[in-house]
Amino acid sequence: MTSDKTIPAVEVDGIRKAFGPTVALDGVSFSIAQGAVHALLGENGAGKSTLVKLLSGLVRPSEGHVRILGQDAALASPRSAHAHGIQTAFQEMTLVRDLSVLDNMLLPYAPMGITGLVRRAAARKSVQRHIEDLGFSVDLDAEVGTLELSVRQKIEIARAVYRKPKILLLDEPTSTLAGRDVDWLGDIIARLKAAGTTIVFITHRMREVRAFCDTLTILRNGRHIVTAPAKAISDADVIEKIIGRSIEQTFPPKPDSALAFGAPVLGVRDLKVGRKLDGVNFDLRRGEILGVAGLQGMGQQDLFLACFGMAEIERGAVLVDGRKVSLASPADALRPNMAIGLVPEDRKSEGLFLKLSGRQNATLPVVSRFTRFGLIDGPAETQAVDAAFSTVEVDRRALWTRAGAFSGGNQQKIAIAKWLVAQSRILLLFDPTRGIDVGTKHELYVMMRDYVAAGGSILLHSTEIPELVHLSDRVLVLYDGRIAAELEGEAITEPAIMRPALGQDHVREAVAA
Repeated sequence: MTSDKTIPAVEVDGIRKAFGPTVALDGVSFSIAQGAVHALLGENGAGKSTLVKLLSGLVRPSEGHVRILGQDAALASPRSAHAHGIQTAFQEMTLVRDLSVLDNMLLPYAPMGITGLVRRAAARKSVQRHIEDLGFSVDLDAEVGTLELSVRQKIEIARAVYRKPKILLLDEPTSTLAGRDVDWLGDIIARLKAAGTTIVFITHRMREVRAFCDTLTILRNGRHIVTAPAKAISDADVIEKIIGRSIEQTFPPKPDSALAFGAPVLGVRDLKVGRKLDGVNFDLRRGEILGVAGLQGMGQQDLFLACFGMAEIERGAVLVDGRKVSLASPADALRPNMAIGLVPEDRKSEGLFLKLSGRQNATLPVVSRFTRFGLIDGPAETQAVDAAFSTVEVDRRALWTRAGAFSGGNQQKIAIAKWLVAQSRILLLFDPTRGIDVGTKHELYVMMRDYVAAGGSILLHSTEIPELVHLSDRVLVLYDGRIAAELEGEAITEPAIMRPALGQDHVREAVAA
């Protein structure tokens, strides 16, 4: 490999990739300088993930060439990509859930002794030092599948960095991270950049592009639109180039007055769930979007699961329409007198069956409503799902195409449409725009506002604070499992959310006392 720093780290030249009649990449050409942090932007389905898979050796181009540090590279497999110094941390993580953290960190290059056995003691010390050097802690013997999604993402990143890449591909690494974890990743990126590592960073968050990236490339419909210095292009121009049109107003307007809201439909009283959530009280009103803010692990997940019958309530009560209810399982939440739906944190493993069609996924919770004498009424099922898909603007092909064939944005739309088919009047949305492009986010924002305008109610948690500011009619801020602040109207601002979320109000109270 050459040491000439003027030669690009990565060049893609006329890359075309087709999957049957579907063209994922259409003549894409651009280059990335050595040692740069380069953002790769575009809507879901624009070709970003296909390009990452191509550079990772998971797929091969139909046409075109890839050059790594000036040399033609036939990236025929992940091992060949690794041989060229390329490592990837994927959003849809490649960790083996049933193996320990240590085993996952070592796959597939565990150090071998002369006897042919893995040198586990030496490997454990090496991995432990690496994890500590990256500034986080995890039990190396824990099964990966038992860990929180954000921790699994950090392990995915740590494994890629452990292999000392020359080129690091980060495929939406912050989609499961928030707050301090994003800062943690920013520190790692800065260290790698200082050491000369080239980083390709896929994200949908413009503030991360501004914070981390030197240059950017935008793809749309599989075509290259622009490559430019990040500072040379405004946020508005980026959005317009990503979606091919301008979004005059990203967030739809809120109601003018709290009088627009009806009676409470969902409430909790002195709720204690899991290891964190303890003593929470609130009411969600008809027609309202109630935001729930909090850093990772502050009890928000326990709250959402308890309201859907998926977590054991140790103390307190859940109320529906002012009456105490028993939510022993999601089946209870689905009853017509409750009609609660949950869009979970991880749509792929918790929200959808990827091998089933969009129609089957959408009717699964209430398929009994479409059965007659043990048989599914196909026309009635299709009509109901088609109407829901039209509301969330998902491609009609989802009626018969498996959910796993669609982009992340369309998968999330299917996960939401499922609860429209179920006629849910209360939606629990846990970080619903995670890994979603700006155009699809706008569509979901409009759908959410239309849903509550029609009489529905939404409990919303988001790791993106601007979403809570601009979508929520009220915001509850969780800190250490309790409600540290309740904000409404003009009082909902990013600083007003972040202060109690970081525990600063608690610190001031303790000093005053």
